[in-house]
Amino acid sequence: MREFKGQENGRFVQVPPSDLHRHLGDLLQSADGTDVTFQVDGKTFSAHQSVLAARSPVFKAQLFGPMKDSSDDLIMVDDMEADVFGSLLHFIYTDSLPQMSREGDNEGVAASHLLVAADRYDVQRLKLICEEKLCSHIDTDTVATSLVLAEQHSCHGLKEACLQFLVSPSSLEGMKVSDAYVHLKSSCPSVLKELIARLLPAELKAAKDIVMAI
Repeated sequence: MREFKGQENGRFVQVPPSDLHRHLGDLLQSADGTDVTFQVDGKTFSAHQSVLAARSPVFKAQLFGPMKDSSDDLIMVDDMEADVFGSLLHFIYTDSLPQMSREGDNEGVAASHLLVAADRYDVQRLKLICEEKLCSHIDTDTVATSLVLAEQHSCHGLKEACLQFLVSPSSLEGMKVSDAYVHLKSSCPSVLKELIARLLPAELKAAKDIVMAI
């Protein structure tokens, strides 16, 4: 009895790529079976508790943890824009970003807002995607803001990219005249100390240690 070998047999069947993300995205859009509602910046969003809890430990604690209030029919989300929360939900259901503006500045701003939301709800893959996008939008106008964001939200890759960008004297001078530089000095002075220590020549290691200790 003749049997097909693996390669011969495999050519008769082509398995399509997973479309789970499409089905879950359709579920979010249709709002079928939703059991939780959020109000964000005057707009309401319906979602599924189990999906949110599976994707975000913060949502899991909020919806199923000991602090859950079963009497709450509507969960208020403060300090977040509605479109940012909508993008967060889109990623939670589809594991992909919604279509963003192709204009560099707008994409960078959108990524920074979404990074804050991802950090707030501990959606780590989304946070890293936003961090990667911000690394590709560093210039003298944005680097100070990106440094503050990186320091406040523990984005080590973004912080390193900014510090390496500022090794160039022209980049450093450009940052110093940017609108965000004053905010960087007041909110994250430790980052500037680290930058100064990095810019000092290697033979001044003792001075570096002093700067870092201030």
